Amino acid sequence: MLRRLTLTVLAVLVLLVAAVAANTWRQGSRQLDVPPAPPLAVDEAAAAAHLAEAIRLRTVSSLDDAQQNADQFEQLHGLLQARYPKAHAVMQRELVGGLSLLYTWKGSDASLPPILLMAHQDVVPIAPGTEGDWAEQPFAGAVKDGFVWGRGSWDDKGNLIAQMETMELLAASGFTPKRTIHLAFGADEEVSGERGAKQIAALLKSRGERMDFVIDEGLLITEGVMPGLAKPAALIGIAEKGYLSAVLRVSATPGHSSMPPPKGQGAIAMMSAALARLEDKQLPAGIRGVAREMFETIAPEMGGFQRVALSNLWLFGPLVQKQLEAKASTNAMLRTTTALTMAHAGNKDNVLPGRAEATVNFRLLPGDSASAVMGHVHDEADAAIGPGRYELVALPGGSEPSKVSPTQSASYQLINRTVREVFPGTLVAPGLMIGATDSRHFEAISDHIYRFSPVRAKPEDLARFHGTNERISAANLAELIRFYHRLVSQAAGAGA
Repeated sequence: MLRRLTLTVLAVLVLLVAAVAANTWRQGSRQLDVPPAPPLAVDEAAAAAHLAEAIRLRTVSSLDDAQQNADQFEQLHGLLQARYPKAHAVMQRELVGGLSLLYTWKGSDASLPPILLMAHQDVVPIAPGTEGDWAEQPFAGAVKDGFVWGRGSWDDKGNLIAQMETMELLAASGFTPKRTIHLAFGADEEVSGERGAKQIAALLKSRGERMDFVIDEGLLITEGVMPGLAKPAALIGIAEKGYLSAVLRVSATPGHSSMPPPKGQGAIAMMSAALARLEDKQLPAGIRGVAREMFETIAPEMGGFQRVALSNLWLFGPLVQKQLEAKASTNAMLRTTTALTMAHAGNKDNVLPGRAEATVNFRLLPGDSASAVMGHVHDEADAAIGPGRYELVALPGGSEPSKVSPTQSASYQLINRTVREVFPGTLVAPGLMIGATDSRHFEAISDHIYRFSPVRAKPEDLARFHGTNERISAANLAELIRFYHRLVSQAAGAGA
């Protein structure tokens, strides 16, 4: 009997191993096989100098003051006109919402829906006290050691300058678009895009325009970031997470600290219990949706056990998910995240506060909703504090998760092919943008919105985003220009 059971177990194991091996082998590469694009001559030094000039303009935006640094934005507008005269000769330029720019290069075939390239003019401020940590002053616009240094070089003046360089090259070559091309450069992306991108989208909608596709800043070309992946990987954001901040308030009887209330009845104690419960009871994670499509696309390109595991999520899914949840960057792809960001209570060491307030920020996974997340907060607060003993409100400025743009569309495949042509050997896969971009304001006028910046990044570069020593290599800036030139030529050219 024992021998028969052992043989049965061994047979099952053999079949399981065979099934895993066969399934792994069957998962062939999903990468497009395309030849490199024809070489395009780019004046790398001139482009770097133009980006450096743009960086010297301190276009830091403000949520509350629309006119903050208005003179800097206006100087940037003048710089673009001066450096790209041929582009301005063929494109209509409109000022929207005060400081944002909309460019239009009319196509010869009005029946073709336009394309929209996006970037933003504004930058985030420098964290106080970190100015001395920069290798080059953050607004000096230094070109040194093959890099353009400074705030905005990566996010997002690099894309903006590359797009304008592209339009100048195309105009100088006599290019005549068949499909209309729009460029949208918001001036307040870092503080919500309400005055810029949102108004540009509304203006285009009022004119009855619907975009063939939209491409905005987003995911990058990473190298050495994904374990088990030897080649560079370009992730194209096909969706972005939503945004919600919930404020929780509790009240209690204030008094002297020498006579504290019964355990768990003070304002801080009740708030702590609610926050601890929200931290412990995270919203569910899963390898599904965009994350699953990304892993299925890159699995055949990986080596070793990573390839086996990602090719057989039906078996290794729980193990892979546990590993992904252990890292902040990959955990964010799997769930609506919960972040305890602000807490306030008390103003003196010997006084029991009568009120405590905390803010919890959620980044919503596509498929979740703000109302469902608020329901989750209510449930946990009810359990920790008690129904009716707290106040819960959502802060303004939130947004639902974006729709998921299709990867089988002609526009996604065009971007995919362009990456493979301009960056030979680079893998391409769909991905999820965990931050917010201006592109979310354009959902009413396009079903094909993609978030991708052809910026190369290694693990050590990721901290530069909104951080210290932001920079982009001059060679990479030239690659950005080649990417946009190839994309626009194919999307709006004679064969459009």
